[in-house]
Amino acid sequence: MSEPDEHEREFDLRWADSAEHKEPSARARMLAARWKHDPPGPVPFRADPGPVTPRRSSWVSTAVVLGCVAAVIVLLGYLEFRAPY
Repeated sequence: MSEPDEHEREFDLRWADSAEHKEPSARARMLAARWKHDPPGPVPFRADPGPVTPRRSSWVSTAVVLGCVAAVIVLLGYLEFRAPY
């Protein structure tokens, strides 16, 4: 059987979208059945945030990284200085 051309496919999509009754998805049906017997409790629009842990300053992280890079450069320079020629 041949593939429907683009025009026929477009017509089928328009026909399906214009259906009077659309069946809900399986998840929607499952949630509707579950909530019928056990409705969910009210949920605020924005829940209160949990406890906030203090973060270290970005300057501290930057200093640690730059310190590590400087230590590696010094170590490599020391090893190059001690290497016999």
